[in-house]
Amino acid sequence: MKDFFKLYLDSYRGLSTPAWMLALVMLVNRSGAMVVPFLGVYMVKHLGFSLEDAGILLSCFGIGSVIGSSMGGWLTDRFGHFKVQLFSLTGVVPLFMLLPQLTIMPSLAAGILALSIVSDILRPANSVSLAYYSKPENVVRSFTLNRMALNLGFSIGPALGGFLAAISYDLLFYGNAFAALLAALIFFFYFRNKKGNKTNEEKVALEEIPYRSPYKDVPFLVFTLLSILFAICFFQLLSTLPLYYREVYHLTEKNIGIILAYSGVVVFSLEMLIVHIAERRTTAANAIIFGVICCGLAFSSLLLTHAIWLLYASMFVLCVAEMLAMPFMATVTLQRSNAKNRGVYMGLNSLSLSAGLIFAPFLGTKIAANYGFNVLWTGTGLLMLLTAVGFYLLMKRMRLKQLAPK
Repeated sequence: MKDFFKLYLDSYRGLSTPAWMLALVMLVNRSGAMVVPFLGVYMVKHLGFSLEDAGILLSCFGIGSVIGSSMGGWLTDRFGHFKVQLFSLTGVVPLFMLLPQLTIMPSLAAGILALSIVSDILRPANSVSLAYYSKPENVVRSFTLNRMALNLGFSIGPALGGFLAAISYDLLFYGNAFAALLAALIFFFYFRNKKGNKTNEEKVALEEIPYRSPYKDVPFLVFTLLSILFAICFFQLLSTLPLYYREVYHLTEKNIGIILAYSGVVVFSLEMLIVHIAERRTTAANAIIFGVICCGLAFSSLLLTHAIWLLYASMFVLCVAEMLAMPFMATVTLQRSNAKNRGVYMGLNSLSLSAGLIFAPFLGTKIAANYGFNVLWTGTGLLMLLTAVGFYLLMKRMRLKQLAPK
């Protein structure tokens, strides 16, 4: 037990202070993510929209996420990660304040789309910033720490949002705006004059690095496509899986929320440890492949029996998939890029997740409605197996270097 606690604490040691501050900024920002979980309820119950119209409006979030991720990478390479992050954190404040005033479908769709674009411009810039402020041997754990902050923030945000929505939906939007402003202030005052870990040799070498577009990097484009397939399957977590709990197991919203909260606790408590162990004992390629296989096992295991314990066991395996695949996908993207094109590369990494958010609910609900959940889980398991094979063949060709210190 003593060795376990030492290993657990070691997973947090050596991280730079800027990495912790970036995690704090993301925690504050995402703790204010109160609007999205309640937006559908707000549109149906408060504004009187139909379920179909609400679904169209919610899809604007995914579309805006793809646009924002692409723009964020391009802007980061041209204006720098500090300016882009500050713009995103401050830019969403007036948009959150404006949304309660938009009560008809066209204007609300435009407002949601604009909010999602400005919000997700942050993601590539934040990834580049993490790489800039982290030592090479700690970059994977820096990404993991940031994801932990996001997961914790997404656990806090809906709880705060439920309290505020019970009083007034307007408070929901204003609370989100306040959290974004607070995150922007923390970010500005800490990072405005902060320097990264670049050495003089690296600065000289930067002038000699040729620019390479990721859109001409065929192996990386295939890597992005495989990442999209993973994201489509993984994000059934946010769409068809809760519907499965409700329709097949007849669980209440409270019990569904408990299972989803359990997933957040698992990721928050174990991700740093698992990534620390994986970083020391295997490669980024192997971690991604194992994570993809776990994703397929998590969903296909739902075919085994009809029992509540299986839902928790399946969710745990799905959490392992997330903890292994996603941080190391960012690591591979980082390895593939250089200082001149890192923003665009990280933008493509963010875009793959955003594309998953668009296609996951559409494809998942379509298959479940027409063929049943068992066909969906079987198809998900087979697709993840094929995707794992694809990653194995591709990353042998990409010849990834080892990130862990020798």
